[in-house]
Amino acid sequence: MDTQIFTLDPDAPDPAIITRAAAVLRDGGLVAFPTETVYGLGANAMDAAALRRIYAAKQRPASDPIIAHIWQLRQLDQLASEVPDIARELADTFWPGALTLVLPRAAGVPEAIAQGMQTVAVRMPGHPIAQALLKAADTPIGAPSANTFTRPSATSAAHVLEDLGGRIDMILDGGPTRIGLESTVLDLSGDVPTVLRPGGVLFDDLRRVIPTLTLAPKYLDEDTDSTAPGQLLKHYSPRAQVLLFTGATTRRRHDAMAAQASALIESGKQVAALVFDEDQAAFPAQTIHVPLGSAGDLAAVGRRLFAAMRELDLAGADVILVADFGQEGLGGALWDRLLRAAEGRIIDVA
Repeated sequence: MDTQIFTLDPDAPDPAIITRAAAVLRDGGLVAFPTETVYGLGANAMDAAALRRIYAAKQRPASDPIIAHIWQLRQLDQLASEVPDIARELADTFWPGALTLVLPRAAGVPEAIAQGMQTVAVRMPGHPIAQALLKAADTPIGAPSANTFTRPSATSAAHVLEDLGGRIDMILDGGPTRIGLESTVLDLSGDVPTVLRPGGVLFDDLRRVIPTLTLAPKYLDEDTDSTAPGQLLKHYSPRAQVLLFTGATTRRRHDAMAAQASALIESGKQVAALVFDEDQAAFPAQTIHVPLGSAGDLAAVGRRLFAAMRELDLAGADVILVADFGQEGLGGALWDRLLRAAEGRIIDVA
């Protein structure tokens, strides 16, 4: 397949190109497009065959649900059989934005969007290209991240092309994404509102609306059915092995990482350290680094995280050493992505 690429102004996308992309979606094709979180791989959410094409292109198991994207609230009632008042309040507060709501699935929505589940995950993206495409297509768009299964999410069109070139119909290049981490997934289908995946909307902000909110991310293997996207343990993973260091003080974590780096380099490994810019000097000179961001700007780290992992793969890293960035605020979302990238390989520094 010849994947067509169109470059768009992220704030004022060309209507002719948007109309062309919308026609591809209505005809059952696959279009990758930017959202404020990461790039999504879109298909008509009401077309079961098109949704199955997403799974095939991404090499993604059918047990991993797909988020349906909408551009106006009336589409929420098209997708969900029940929309509680709290869902509408959250939508009024956080949409358009990086919040996904899990609700009971309406009868007309293909089962392929959440194989084996009676739920549907829905969000309204805030990116102008995504909004224009949704409006032109005039149908909900099912769109997981536009990368091959378990790879770091795509935050640029180049990442999409690297993973999916030749497997999808079209890529809309709107430049780098603004947040760089996926949406927060909030399950409202049960008795207790539960965050299943921390992300672009912070847990503390959600608790101002739902004081009883709980946080319960899951770390599942590939053979286990997921109730929402992004719950598998192996996810967002570079080709290099990732070791996640936690515990103790920042200085002691870095000392442990530096010692590990020296030992791995001595054994012939290409070693990378994924750390704040100002901490790079604490590691052996042979250690590979890419710019990640400052300790005072976790938002910048979030924007760079997946791109940095991909760059370290291209640089030939065998092992990536990374310290957690704390678990408060956006640090919680970063911790979740790092734990999945490391496939649970945690080194707790006493």
